[in-house]
Amino acid sequence: MDEVKTVVSRDGTAIAYARYGAGAADGPAVVLVGGAGDGEASLARLLARSFPVFVYGRRERGGSGYAVEREFEDLAAVLAAAGPGAAVHGSGAGGSLALAAAAAGVPVAAVSVFEPPCEALGALPEVHARVLVVDGGASPAPVRRAARELSALLPRARHRTLTGQTHEVAPHVLAPVLAEFVAEVAESAGPV
Repeated sequence: MDEVKTVVSRDGTAIAYARYGAGAADGPAVVLVGGAGDGEASLARLLARSFPVFVYGRRERGGSGYAVEREFEDLAAVLAAAGPGAAVHGSGAGGSLALAAAAAGVPVAAVSVFEPPCEALGALPEVHARVLVVDGGASPAPVRRAARELSALLPRARHRTLTGQTHEVAPHVLAPVLAEFVAEVAESAGPV
C-alpha cells in the first residue's frame, strides 16, 4: 500500500481508502468494493502491478441510519479520487453493491463481480457499463447458474468461470482475469 487518504461523501462522512501501486501511468484505476470479508489487500497488491488500485472502508451496515444510497455516494467519492475511466470490482456482497451503484448511475467505466448474491440485486438491465461476471468452477451449481443468468440479464456483460475455484477465490487466479478485462475496456474506450 502506497498511501492512505480520505474523501468526503455527499453526506459529509469521511471515507478512508488505501491506494496501492502507481500502476501504468496512463492506465485506469480499479476500485475494490469490499464484501463481507476483508480479502481485498492481496488482490489489490496483485492488480497494482498494472493499475492504481483503491480499497476503501465501507460504512457499517445494518444500523438504524443505514441506507444503500449512502454507499453509492461513498463509492462515487472514491471513484472521483481514482480519476476518470476507473473500473470497479466486487466479490460477494461487494459485487452486488457495485452493480446496484452502476444501475443507480454511479459513473463507472466497467464493473467486474465474483459470485454476487443475486437475491440482493434489483433492476440490473439499467447497468450500461461493461460487466464481467465471474464464478468458481468448484462453487455450488446454483451459484454458477446464478452467475450465468446474471450475465445473460445485463446488456453488456459476459461470463467467465475460474476452474477449480470456490467462493473463496484465490487472488492470484482472479487478478489476471480482472486485469485483462480492465485493460480491454480501457483500450476500447481510448484515452481518458
